[in-house]
Amino acid sequence: MRQNVYEIEKNIEKILRGNSTGFLTSNIRIEVQKKLKKKDYNIFYPFEEAEKVILYSRKDPKVRLFRISCYKGDELRHSAIMGSLFGLNITSEMFGDIVRWQEDFYVYLLDEISDLIVKELTMVGQVPVSLEEVSLNLLENFKREYERLELIVSSLRIDTVVSRLVGCSRMEIHNKINNQEIFINDEVAKKVSDTLEVGDIFSIRRYGKVCFRGIEKRTKKDNLIIAIDKYV
Repeated sequence: MRQNVYEIEKNIEKILRGNSTGFLTSNIRIEVQKKLKKKDYNIFYPFEEAEKVILYSRKDPKVRLFRISCYKGDELRHSAIMGSLFGLNITSEMFGDIVRWQEDFYVYLLDEISDLIVKELTMVGQVPVSLEEVSLNLLENFKREYERLELIVSSLRIDTVVSRLVGCSRMEIHNKINNQEIFINDEVAKKVSDTLEVGDIFSIRRYGKVCFRGIEKRTKKDNLIIAIDKYV
């Protein structure tokens, strides 16, 4: 929570000074917007359904789009790409959505960090990769595809929901968190006892990326039936 307060105040200050933020996850963006007047900022959406956006005051932010290429036959995963980016010791605000389109993955990067990432990101897990810049307009009409899932859970704790989702024990989920294999809103999950909120995006290594859409209803035994959208 303290870290979130710092991030919120830091980004508010950037806007009020006439600058732009980095890429903001939805929870941080909403809190920043609450404390600003609408006339104080604009919103840069890389594409219509982008989950990470940039707030800016005067000048349009400088953003570049890269295709992540690997050898034919190798398989990349969203969570592995994210983990490799964090492995370069960069922060979440430096990169935007990681998008899969027509069998390829793409990532939005701030211009100021792009050249370094292109140079340093040579492996995703055990897969050799390279980054190739493409037109920023390539994905402007991109639409996400989802598979709607309904799960019965006893609570909205991260370990409860994820263990039900992937079909393993809560202890195994604790191990995944300890091994930094689970990300919530593009941040490494740290506490198994944290509860999910509507709109939270979480990625699970070797499983994929999903969005928590909310509670559908309660069962007679007072369990929760929740809606999850899994990215196809």
